[in-house]
Amino acid sequence: MTEAAPTLDELLAELRDLVERARTMPMSASVLVNRDDILGLVDEILQSVPEEVRHARWLLKEREQFLRDAEREADDIVEAGRVQAERMVERTEVAREARRTAQRIVEDAEATARRLRLEAEDYVDQKLAEFEVLLDRTLQTVQQGRERLRATFDQEEIAPEAEEAYAAFFDQDETPAAPTPGPTDPGW
Repeated sequence: MTEAAPTLDELLAELRDLVERARTMPMSASVLVNRDDILGLVDEILQSVPEEVRHARWLLKEREQFLRDAEREADDIVEAGRVQAERMVERTEVAREARRTAQRIVEDAEATARRLRLEAEDYVDQKLAEFEVLLDRTLQTVQQGRERLRATFDQEEIAPEAEEAYAAFFDQDETPAAPTPGPTDPGW
């Protein structure tokens, strides 16, 4: 049995969970994350996006087929109206009535075709809007992740002593070490 590939939402939830579970840097809102874990997850997300794009293309193709079918149905209705009108042309009064009926049928067919076309466009627009929201959320999540990573790297570039303090903090035993006297401490 083949295991189903994780969905884009599942991958993004996993990315969020990875960032939430990451260790925080002392006295900072920044976290340390494993670069390979994050990059691997981002690669999986990027691989799952094409499936969403294929789905959107499928919706567009379905929309086009729906519109073609609606136009064909409208043409059939119009043609049926013409045939019916031609049969009624025996007398002048019958001919007038036929023209009125044919016109009404054509107008009804055009209205039906317009309505079907608008419904199809609304449906596809709704699906594309949902897809747009999904892509927007994905983009925001990736941007937030990149900003957090950038903030971590910027912090490391700005304060190398903070990195040393951070390393010392995680290398120490359970009991904290006595502070090192400095130039402001008495007896230094």
